[in-house]
Amino acid sequence: MLWIDIRSCVRVLMTVSAMFAAVLSIPPGVRAKVFDPKTFTLANGMQVVVISNHRAPIVIQMVWYKIGAADEPAGKSGIAHFLEHLMFKGTETVPPGEFSKIVARNGGQDNAFTSQDYTAYFQRVAKNRLELVMRLEADRMTGLTLTDKEVLLERDVVLEERRSRTDNNPGAQLREHSQAALYLHHPYGDPVIGWKNEIEKLSTEDVLALYRKYYTPNNAILIIAGDVTINEIRPLAEKYYGPIPSRLVPRRIRLSEPPHLAARRVVLKNPLVRQPSWSRTFIAPSSNTGKPGVAPALEVLAEILGGGPTSRLYRALIVEGKSAASTSARYSFRALDLGTFGLSATPLPGGKIETVEIAMAAEIKRLLEDGVNEDEVARAKHSLQAEAIYVRDSLRAGPNIIGRALTTGRTIADVESWPERIGAVTPEQVNAAARAVLLNKKSVTSVLLPESGS
Repeated sequence: MLWIDIRSCVRVLMTVSAMFAAVLSIPPGVRAKVFDPKTFTLANGMQVVVISNHRAPIVIQMVWYKIGAADEPAGKSGIAHFLEHLMFKGTETVPPGEFSKIVARNGGQDNAFTSQDYTAYFQRVAKNRLELVMRLEADRMTGLTLTDKEVLLERDVVLEERRSRTDNNPGAQLREHSQAALYLHHPYGDPVIGWKNEIEKLSTEDVLALYRKYYTPNNAILIIAGDVTINEIRPLAEKYYGPIPSRLVPRRIRLSEPPHLAARRVVLKNPLVRQPSWSRTFIAPSSNTGKPGVAPALEVLAEILGGGPTSRLYRALIVEGKSAASTSARYSFRALDLGTFGLSATPLPGGKIETVEIAMAAEIKRLLEDGVNEDEVARAKHSLQAEAIYVRDSLRAGPNIIGRALTTGRTIADVESWPERIGAVTPEQVNAAARAVLLNKKSVTSVLLPESGS
């Protein structure tokens, strides 16, 4: 699964400097622009987004569908991801297995990925090959043909993917069990790849039913980024995607999560584990479900706690306490429904998980009792806002960030105004968000140990 966001795209490019404080401040009343995209909607309901970047004659086409693992029918976990695999089979005009070969023969790259909330397909090609990949992608939006033989063979491929990535990986096994423990009722508790016993039962009829239900232009978003303009894209989009008829798509209805009254703990011991690890994940509001200001405040909080060598956790557990080899804090807010806030650490070689856990608990207690101060919040805000500047250097970042936003209930305006929302965060908001989210009863603690661990 591809995972690109503002933070991961630019961390490697940034060097923190006090100079940023003056340079990166956004004056009041000035509208910040991140990608400055242009958008229009075809008559069949398909939204089209164009992000111009003329540094090289390269383009990326992405088609995003508002269907993910959390939209799957009960008992058919993994079917959205399975369909993603099968979309690379044939249509009436493209023989089975030829889609990616055609893209490669034309010097391009292609792939796809599935999450809980969306499925996306992309091609990266020279500008003069854009029309080719638009024709190919539009063709398979409604023209997919499958045989039982193809489906059964690809189902074995997916099962092998699960074995190699999850069943034979202790860290992945722990994450899967922890995710299942975190959600009492919501489908986010099911793995995107699916449970093995349910993957084994998926059929051609199951896959085609999902395809016909959700793969339609009015449930899709086309994003083109690169050396193009909206005036160039509009006639191409109308030519290739415009003729595809829309269909009625059911409203996305998700099971709601009941109140959490008890903390949960998941411990996995495995002889393959060489480095123990500890993490705690809290249910949190997403930017789509939280009250205004909560998501930006939690982003700032994650930066204060885990944003590099000057962060609270790094100083307390690594530099001063010398109890951990690594620490991190993360806030996942881009979901259609619930978000998560996570803390993690690994002990020093030969160290104990208990020592790390005690030190982490002390830092959480100090945060909740004493709060954060203005200087910490200001530094975190400047660091986050800097990322919105550097992210423009990445051709892939724009379509990925905007695609995730538009498939999870947010808008282009939400993406473009992100630096302003970060800049408006106050210490009081950060403290209120921390005290509302960092509650043990809303958490799962995950511990990975060697077989001999205690």
